[in-house]
Amino acid sequence: MSKLPTVEDVALVAGVSRQTVSNVINTPGIVRASTRERVEAAIAELGYRPHMAARRLRTRRSSTIGIHLDPYAGGISGVVLDRFVHALTEHAGARGMRIQLYAARSPGEEIQRMGELTEGGEIDAVVITGTFHGDPRTRWLAERGVPFVAFGRPWGDDDVAQPAHLWVDVDGAAGTRAATEHLLAIAGPRIAFLGWPRGSGTGDDRERGWREAMAAAGATGERRTCRESVGEARTLTADLLAEAEVDGIVCVSDSLAIGAHLATAAAGRADLPVVGFDNTPAAEAIGISSVEQLPEQVAAGVLELLMGATGSIVAPRAAAAGEAHVLVEPRLVIR
Repeated sequence: MSKLPTVEDVALVAGVSRQTVSNVINTPGIVRASTRERVEAAIAELGYRPHMAARRLRTRRSSTIGIHLDPYAGGISGVVLDRFVHALTEHAGARGMRIQLYAARSPGEEIQRMGELTEGGEIDAVVITGTFHGDPRTRWLAERGVPFVAFGRPWGDDDVAQPAHLWVDVDGAAGTRAATEHLLAIAGPRIAFLGWPRGSGTGDDRERGWREAMAAAGATGERRTCRESVGEARTLTADLLAEAEVDGIVCVSDSLAIGAHLATAAAGRADLPVVGFDNTPAAEAIGISSVEQLPEQVAAGVLELLMGATGSIVAPRAAAAGEAHVLVEPRLVIR
C-alpha cells in the first residue's frame, strides 16, 4: 500500500514551507492568492487530506456543518431533500468538511438542537432548509453569530438587493413558467394550475411562473388548490375536468401531478398532458413530465456562500447585495 501524502510532500511539490501549507489549510485568507493556488494545486495533485483530529485540536473548530434531518413522512415527499443532503455531504467532504445530521420535529426543537451542537463545539455552521415567513431559526442563528446558509430564501420584500441572510434556492417561478409555455405550445391555451393554498412561499412562487406565462400568451386557465395529497389532487382534478375545459395541467409538486394524472386516466383523458415539480422517481416511473430542482447545484451553491470559492474553514459572512444568494435554474424534463 502506498504511503499517504503528508504536509511535507505538499510543501515539496508546491515549493513552499510546511507552515505555508498549514496556513493555506487553516487560514487561507492570510496567504497570497498565487501561493495559495499553487498549494491547492499540489494538494489536489497528491490527494492530500488533513488529519482531522489534529486539525480540530489546533484550530478549535470541528470542521463540521449541521443540517436538520426531516422526519420520515412516507409517500414520495422528501426525495429532493434526500438528494440535497447526499450532495452536500459529498461536496463538503471534498472541502475537508463533515456533515452532522440532527433530528427535530418543530422549529423550536430545532433551535434547541442547534444550541446544543454549537455550544458543545460539535458544529461550526448550519444549513437550514424549508424556510418560511417569520422563520425563528434564521433570527436565532443571526443573533448568535452562527454562520449559516439557508436552502430557501428569506421570503422578505427584497431577497436579492436587501437579503436578510445568505440563501440558495431553486427558481420555482422559472420552472413552472417553462412548464406552462411547453403545454401552451403542444396542447392549447386552457392550461390549469393545481397548487397549494396561498401563504406558502414556495407554492406562491411556483404559481407566479404559471400566471406570468399565461398572461404573456394572453391565455386564461383555472386555478385550484389542495394539500400535498395524491388523493385530494385526484378528487380536485376530477371536479375540474367536469366543470371546465382544460388542455393541460401544471402542478406545484409531483404528488399533485400524480393525483391529476390518475384523475385524467379515470375520466378517459389519459392523453391530457400533466407536468409536475421535483422530478421524483414516482413521476419518472409513471411517465409524467416534471421540473427538476437539481439539488446537487444547490449544495454546491450553499458551500460556496458558506465557505467561499476555495476556503476550507467556515467563517461568518454578512449578507451583501449581489453576493448573498444563489438562484438555481431548474430543468424541465419532458416525457
